[in-house]
Amino acid sequence: MQYRQLGRSGLKVPVLSFGTATFAGGNEFFDKWGGTGIEEATRLVDICLEAGVNFFDTADVYSAGGSEQVLGAALKGRRDKALISTKATFRSAEGPNGVGSSRFHLIRACEASLKRLGTDHIDLYFMHGFDATTPVEETLRALDDLVTSGKIGYIGASNFSGWHLMKALATSEKYGLARYVAYQGYYSLVGRDYEWELMPLGLDQGVGLMVWSPLGWGRLTGKIRRGQPDQSGRIASGGAAGGPQVDEELLYTVVDVLDAVAQETGKTVPQVALNWLLGRPTVANIVVGARNEAQLRANLGALGWSLTADQVARLDAASRRQPVYPYWHQMDFDERNPKPTRW
Repeated sequence: MQYRQLGRSGLKVPVLSFGTATFAGGNEFFDKWGGTGIEEATRLVDICLEAGVNFFDTADVYSAGGSEQVLGAALKGRRDKALISTKATFRSAEGPNGVGSSRFHLIRACEASLKRLGTDHIDLYFMHGFDATTPVEETLRALDDLVTSGKIGYIGASNFSGWHLMKALATSEKYGLARYVAYQGYYSLVGRDYEWELMPLGLDQGVGLMVWSPLGWGRLTGKIRRGQPDQSGRIASGGAAGGPQVDEELLYTVVDVLDAVAQETGKTVPQVALNWLLGRPTVANIVVGARNEAQLRANLGALGWSLTADQVARLDAASRRQPVYPYWHQMDFDERNPKPTRW
């Protein structure tokens, strides 16, 4: 297992972490992801730890806290061998204060996550989204207090715009508060918007990326090909709801090249897609999910080998899209904005 430093922190993390949104289930949305119970989850955690994947990602809203509960049970007796990240901000309780990044909500959300996980500390705590109604200083002071108390090790942001993240980093610097060291965001061969603003920001400010949905919300599993719509899996059962929109022609063009590269390397389509991400700037970790042992072991096959420069170039070309303004304009100023700062 390869380990990378997480942003501008001293924490080393494996390049793959295991996402547990498939744990528990229990409602219409998350049932499409999976309903892994404690017994199967324990087996998956066993395999992860054996492979060096000692980082587990969850959130308080995954199956209404059920994911945290199942993960906590699966890690019982070996918490010291694992890193855990979880998230808050989205609604997790009734009433006007049961949502957001206020001090009121975050303190209670953190305490509830600790209880469900059966632990006394969370290694990395993400704000799951940006709360525009709470002052940034209030959020960061609450998080800083949780860090000082030892309940949180590091903090991160997820799904923020570039200016949201930069404002938070500037506020942390101004007041000497805990600083976001990681960004958890969507990035895949069929979703490269992260490169336009957040990647240059991460390079400049030392914020490491944890990638969510690296297979394009299930579209790069190898089941969907030109002229062969997927007849099984989450996408076929309506699981694309709530995920990023992907142009069909872009998807098929990317999969055509993935198929060719997979044949050349002797790997699978998803293994090639994951390996491509591991070579991108700022990427510290990729969150992979699996409903069962076979899927998990297949994901582990993305490690231990590298794409050639030619294969990377072909995948880049197939997946490239014209960015929106002002990014397309900035890309023309390569005399002062060379790659990778103008991705």
